[in-house]
Amino acid sequence: MSTSEVACTYAMMILHDDGIPITGEKIATLLKSANVKVESYWPGPFAKLAEKKNLDDLIMNAVGSAPAPAAMAAPAAADVAAPAVEEKKKKDEPEEESDDDMPIFDLFI
Repeated sequence: MSTSEVACTYAMMILHDDGIPITGEKIATLLKSANVKVESYWPGPFAKLAEKKNLDDLIMNAVGSAPAPAAMAAPAAADVAAPAVEEKKKKDEPEEESDDDMPIFDLFI
């Protein structure tokens, strides 16, 4: 997918999210205001896609059809246990004293 296609996709989703009717002109205007340069022929096909398809369905199908990476599917036991160990260490360690109540020692007085 080219950067122009990605930019038009994001512009289309922004317009859809804001409830603004998606047209080629509005996609082009949004991209221009974001200082993103795309070829002039790209906004039109994306506007036609938005007319023919329900974007909510497209978004849900894209998210639902992507396979979950193995690392995201089941976190390692060490990752789950790490916060509990850190909390225990914090509770066991005494708080450090601040330097505000320490006497000032100056060797050059």
